[in-house]
Amino acid sequence: MTARVLPLLRLAASDKIAVAARDLLAGETVVVEGIELVLRHNVPLGYKLALLPIAAGEKVEKYRVPIGSATADIAPGDIVHTHNLQSDYLPTYTLEAGRKFGETGA
Repeated sequence: MTARVLPLLRLAASDKIAVAARDLLAGETVVVEGIELVLRHNVPLGYKLALLPIAAGEKVEKYRVPIGSATADIAPGDIVHTHNLQSDYLPTYTLEAGRKFGETGA
């Protein structure tokens, strides 16, 4: 018997995101808990994908735990990553002009 790998895993019912359980291809249709999405982009294994709309400034939760805030509106089917999500806990690769990673604003 071959195990079936679900394309996306929604870790908690309240999460608006799911995690890719395998590499997903643009144009592929995936269904997660009754939510059907046609993927516009390739989604690598382990990446997060929006299942529901997420408004700019809204906290994004993964397994009911906030992992950051949306920096832009995120549509269902969009990848959720550093280009549209800011960690509320860790510095990101995006730095202010003239600053180096690890420098404080003091």
